[in-house]
Amino acid sequence: MTASAWSLLASFLVVLLLLAWPVGKFLAALCDERVPRWMQRIEAPLYKLAGTQPGQSMHWLTYALALLAFNAVGAIFLYALQRLQGWLPLNPAAMGAVSPDSAFDTAVSFVSNTNWQGYGGESTMSYLTQMLGFTVQNFFSAATGIAVAFVLVRGFARRGDGKSRGLVGNFWADLTRITLWLLVPLSFVLALFFVGQGAIQNFDGYKTVHTVEATAFQQPKNGADGQPLKNGKGEPVMENATTRTQTLAMGPVASQEAIKMIGTNGGGFFNANSAHPYENPTALSNLLQMLAIFLIPAALCFAFGRVVGDMRQGWAVLAAMAVMFVVAVAVIIPAEQAGNPLFGALGVDQISSALQSGGNMEGKEVRFGIDASALFAAITTAASCGAVNAMHDSFTPIGGMVPMVLMQLGEVVFGGVGSGLYGMLIFAMLAVFIAGLMIGRTPEYLGKKIEVREMKLISITILVTPILVLAGTAVAVMAGAGKAGIANPGAHGFSEILYALSSAANNNGSAFAGLSANTPFYNGLLGLAMWLGRFAVIVPVLAIAGSLAAKQRLPVTSGTLPTHGPLFVSLLIGTVLLVGLLNYVPALALGPVVEHLVLWK
Repeated sequence: MTASAWSLLASFLVVLLLLAWPVGKFLAALCDERVPRWMQRIEAPLYKLAGTQPGQSMHWLTYALALLAFNAVGAIFLYALQRLQGWLPLNPAAMGAVSPDSAFDTAVSFVSNTNWQGYGGESTMSYLTQMLGFTVQNFFSAATGIAVAFVLVRGFARRGDGKSRGLVGNFWADLTRITLWLLVPLSFVLALFFVGQGAIQNFDGYKTVHTVEATAFQQPKNGADGQPLKNGKGEPVMENATTRTQTLAMGPVASQEAIKMIGTNGGGFFNANSAHPYENPTALSNLLQMLAIFLIPAALCFAFGRVVGDMRQGWAVLAAMAVMFVVAVAVIIPAEQAGNPLFGALGVDQISSALQSGGNMEGKEVRFGIDASALFAAITTAASCGAVNAMHDSFTPIGGMVPMVLMQLGEVVFGGVGSGLYGMLIFAMLAVFIAGLMIGRTPEYLGKKIEVREMKLISITILVTPILVLAGTAVAVMAGAGKAGIANPGAHGFSEILYALSSAANNNGSAFAGLSANTPFYNGLLGLAMWLGRFAVIVPVLAIAGSLAAKQRLPVTSGTLPTHGPLFVSLLIGTVLLVGLLNYVPALALGPVVEHLVLWK
């Protein structure tokens, strides 16, 4: 990596820590249910309307059923909104009803915090669908993930008597407080910043404008694309600018962009996502978007340390995440800076200079360049966000493999809001179990014994997504409908399918867009992967939390494994890599590894 790349990474991490510390303190207060009286007075009418009492703690199963019911209703509502949008208001471009399979896939996508998009937002969805459907679910899906993290942290923090019923908190209170006091204020401030940078926020109709410059083309013949007309000097012939027009999509973009990043959602208002200047206008807005993606996942580590009464535990989890993230960035940026060897063989200059960005600039914005584009790719896939400011399908084989691997690790390298922390804590419990086997002691984590029940649930939690990814990929590469969506033959086509299933099952949402996935086959397959990848993981996590909450908290003894030092951080990283990655090594060998070897032979 170049000095400028290291400087960008270091600056990003320093600013992130400075912002995450106070947010973590507030998150700890929400997790501990320490809410000021004035907030309680504002919340009271909402609880009365819902028929619940915020102080009434739920059994983990009741909590899980409430969570599943709420998200199921959200999915049904979002599906209906898409199917009926042609008859609803706030539709200046007269968008028609979305097809049943696409509406199903999209509804599941936004409810599960995946935001996989098989459509172009500006050419498919009305303003009402974008706001009342997608933006609202961006808030609720993010709040759901944070609520589950709160429950697991409470399971460690509470001193059970061994006979309690595993009470873990009130889902409706958690959802309300996280949305009302965390996500809405942060999104409001960030949306104002984006508007100040140039992101649009309006309800105007789409605008038809004259292009500044238009190249004249030959008339296509026999179905072939027309070639640019040239004069006798070989220069392109320009048409009269008044004869060429372009339609510019408008809409309430900045408000959706803010929660898209803060909630690690990722779904763009426009098809180009954060590469579109209306969503991501400047280098400064690009930096703030990256910080917003990591803000809550990093802050939750600090909140975890505060709630369990030992800040060193939060620092240990954060350190493990940061080390894996830095290694990923140190691989992806040089891979993109190296460029394409096939261009080098043709004598194409790919060296960075004052006149050009250099490296592999295919699919990247010149205003961001290699460093900011590759860093964004690592952040968005490490954090289960899925927003993109460059085309991942155009990355080099190794550059494209890094985002894929970050997803396949289980989205625990910072991860999504809430899901990153509870995913990493699952691996932490597995790490202490492995350590306990090696030293012949009953494994403990934060004073709670990790026993047979917990290990069974941990095994289910860890194995759900690899099964979905690998089985789904196998089905797609064997089925005719699956192979029909591949735009590129060979290893890269396989990588496109593997990336899609990795993204869906791990609730990321980014894509190797060369795969034509907006078909009944892929909409059904990916929709199922997204739903199970989200909720078949959440339910076992809630069960673990309920079991831990009922356990007595044991005192620390000389035989207790320290879970806050460099040794444990190393053990945790090793467990994530060993368990999270080994499942995918054969599949990676068939895709990006083979493609790299062929390209760099």
